[in-house]
Amino acid sequence: MSDEANSIVEPGSMADRALVMGIVNVTPDSFSDGGAWPDAASAVQHGLDLVAQGADIVDVGGESSRPGAVVVPVDEELRRVLPVIEALSPHVRVSVDTVKPEVAEAAVAAGATLINDVSASLWQVASACGVGWVAMHRRGTPTTMQDDPRYDDVVTEVRDTLLERAARAAEAGVSDIWIDPGIGFGKTVQHNLSLLAHLDVLVETGFPVLVGTSRKAFLGTLAASEDGTVPPPTERLAGSLATATLALHLGAGMVRVHDVAATVQAARLVGRTVQQAGEGVQVGRNSSGHDEVQA
Repeated sequence: MSDEANSIVEPGSMADRALVMGIVNVTPDSFSDGGAWPDAASAVQHGLDLVAQGADIVDVGGESSRPGAVVVPVDEELRRVLPVIEALSPHVRVSVDTVKPEVAEAAVAAGATLINDVSASLWQVASACGVGWVAMHRRGTPTTMQDDPRYDDVVTEVRDTLLERAARAAEAGVSDIWIDPGIGFGKTVQHNLSLLAHLDVLVETGFPVLVGTSRKAFLGTLAASEDGTVPPPTERLAGSLATATLALHLGAGMVRVHDVAATVQAARLVGRTVQQAGEGVQVGRNSSGHDEVQA
């Protein structure tokens, strides 16, 4: 990876904003942009466009994790993501969105330096490969996770699960660990709102927090018109920006989004207000050699 791609800001400096992760789905069935980038060339160009818009990390996925999504064979997932990762990694930090150890390992060999793991189970792969790891909370699988999800206390249960997984990763030697509450993954609208409202509970764990609300179904539900019409994913920018801004204000270190340019502007605004308050957004280089945001 080039020095430019590996160094978002100088270690120890005060960043003007938290990180923005841009989404590149090389899938035919993702909920928002499935089929939009059907081949490696178009997916790579989209990734480069996101970098030009200000993305700090590009997240490449070859298997949809939306509710009801079907499992993709390992060979097919590899076919989708590897050429994209190889092409993008000289230009930007790349994460791979996968739950399969074989795909994660191959993606790292191709240039990915972060494993975005919605199953929160691949910390040993991250340790063995010497890369960062995102532990996302999910209850159930894509085929079952939205079948009447229930919690006694969603904030506490999500925090405790993520802390347990993060502790395992730290014990295994992973130094670049992020936790993600998994908005929309085995949660009702109320669960999602509770997690966002109490995001400080996750921030207080000391692990950097990644939040992904972009274009998700609960935003459409909340934005439904009086006659019940729900806006399609591509018309949920307002809700996506509002929730990303809220998450950043409450201390999230990174947001995962489809609409990078608008989110970068929002992140800069939040960063400026935090700096005005005298707190700042501290960016430190972790032992893996990549930048880590601490609000």
